[in-house]
Amino acid sequence: MAEKKPLTTSEVADRLGVTRWRVNALIKAGRLKAEKFGQIYLIKEQDLKSVMVRNPGRPSNKKKGNLTT
Repeated sequence: MAEKKPLTTSEVADRLGVTRWRVNALIKAGRLKAEKFGQIYLIKEQDLKSVMVRNPGRPSNKKKGNLTT
């Protein structure tokens, strides 16, 4: 079976519904695996699974078990 063509940061951004800058931030944070070729990053489609499932919005500041505000 032939391997699929790697995706650019723009293509990944379109699939995830985020900006290219967010994709670059995910790569730099180590949350999205990518290979750098010159000045561009290429991402394998299978590596998108690590960031596809996410909760919308910002994480809560509340600690678990703390019901008082």
